[in-house]
Amino acid sequence: MPSVEDRGRHDGSWAAHVAARAHAALIDELETFPKPGLVSPVDSGSHDDMDADTLTRSAAALRPFFAELVGAGAKGATMPELRAIGIRAEAAMMRATGGINAHRGAIFSLGLICAAAGVIGRTSVSPETYAEMVAARWGAAIACMPASPVSHGGRVIRRYGVGGASAEAAAGFPTIRAIGLPALQLGRARAPGDPEAARVDCFFALLAVVDDTNLLHRGGVDGLTVARADASAFTEAGGVGTPGWRDRAIAVHRDFVAARLSPGGCADLLAVTLLLDSLGVTRHV
Repeated sequence: MPSVEDRGRHDGSWAAHVAARAHAALIDELETFPKPGLVSPVDSGSHDDMDADTLTRSAAALRPFFAELVGAGAKGATMPELRAIGIRAEAAMMRATGGINAHRGAIFSLGLICAAAGVIGRTSVSPETYAEMVAARWGAAIACMPASPVSHGGRVIRRYGVGGASAEAAAGFPTIRAIGLPALQLGRARAPGDPEAARVDCFFALLAVVDDTNLLHRGGVDGLTVARADASAFTEAGGVGTPGWRDRAIAVHRDFVAARLSPGGCADLLAVTLLLDSLGVTRHV
């Protein structure tokens, strides 16, 4: 007979908890401002087809599927089985948004973390452990998935030879482990008591290093280069730990909007970072 601890690792309350954390991560990412070029409650950034309400409806529609993915992970689901849930989640998103792709990348990345949480269960582990579990369980299958010939991201991967979200997930989200999570902690130290500022710091740190396929789609190599340089300048100047940081970040945001740049891949990575941070036990040394 399973112990009380074993039952607790895989019960429905754990799936509901993880799904709530995934939903909260999407809302926290949405409500972070400024995120250059991206939608927030302040404005729609470089997007004419969606606003904060669109993303809020999308996030709500995805929540039950995140719980389903936790359960699937606990049952040892294969990548095709997880993908089938993701396809249904995407259909629900499209119904909620009137056909607008608000969170396709987030369904993939956050969904995998939710499935990993199902494998691990209600156990105290580091945030990095969830990311590493994705690689351990499904990394090989993800790496074998061909880039889509029709999606913007797939075409960018084929044209520019970048890895994209699939490569990041297959390797256990190394950018989040090396950059995202430490930057979130640094942001908290730089701006105590201001969680939004910490998220901004994390976002800029990711933007400075990621080969964001959305940026490549909209702005090509030049757009990506400029975006990463702007982000690097912000972080190297001290990020949110320096006076006037918000004005400087807003100026970058306005430049992105003028150039129609939108680093949606970094938005997804910020959401994954927030989810991992909320699930894991951070050990300070």
